[in-house]
Amino acid sequence: MRRTTAREAASPDAAEVAAVVQRLAVLLQAGIAPHAAWRHLADAGDPAAIAVCDRWDAGGSAASALSERGDAWRQIGIAWQVATVVGAPLAMSLRGLAEALRDAHQARDDVRTALAEPQTTARLISWLPLVALGLGAALGFDPFAALATPVGAACLVAGGLLMLTTHRWTRALVARAQPGEEIPGLDAEVIAIALSGGVSIPRAIEVATAASGLGPSAGTEAVLALSRSAGAPAVELLRADAAARRQAARTEGRLRAATLSGRLLLPLGVCTLPAFLLLGVGPMLLSVLTTTPLTL
Repeated sequence: MRRTTAREAASPDAAEVAAVVQRLAVLLQAGIAPHAAWRHLADAGDPAAIAVCDRWDAGGSAASALSERGDAWRQIGIAWQVATVVGAPLAMSLRGLAEALRDAHQARDDVRTALAEPQTTARLISWLPLVALGLGAALGFDPFAALATPVGAACLVAGGLLMLTTHRWTRALVARAQPGEEIPGLDAEVIAIALSGGVSIPRAIEVATAASGLGPSAGTEAVLALSRSAGAPAVELLRADAAARRQAARTEGRLRAATLSGRLLLPLGVCTLPAFLLLGVGPMLLSVLTTTPLTL
């Protein structure tokens, strides 16, 4: 079996991972053994399946191979390990994770789409000071020579610092509006997988914590407490809670993206416009003053 290349080892996005996981779930549901299902996908050229088969051939586990391929595959590796430990039905578990990955990918796409316009606007505005210099030169002034004077050099330094501040400030605002890489409600999904294997709730929490390294969140613990008190199926409650968290994350992401347009006006007014005056208008005024003879 061929080895993966550096290009193939690049971390794919959640949508690509979800498509592969969905195909794997279909093969398993058709009665194909897990090893054979992975090998079918590897023969079809899937890099993750090739890595899993290579790890099996070396005596390792599928979960460890998946965990090395980026965040999305790491989360699938956690689910695979939990399902393997408790004997949960892998096909149903993988279908649920594929749906979760698609939801999370859609949420990130929604935010990226909403951010596209304000990000483009911020980038265009940040070029205004340099455009002003070129415009001044086109109008016959010599703003570049004016920048060589002490006053012009001070304008250049101050304007450059303001532009740098604008760039960093805008990047920080955009970064805060971006969604995280983790699937919202993943802890609930993993515990639901463990419970579908027929184990008790304490055992499911133990296995899920050992696989992911994280315990259940407060929301997941509240759902489990509700299941105990009401005698309702914990698996369905957990999966419904995870779906609700994904929907909430998508809504929150859209709101963050919507408010970003207003917040981007702050660096515009505080830094970009003063930089425009210092780098664009200031050198032109200096050029006029130094080239125009004064008459009494």
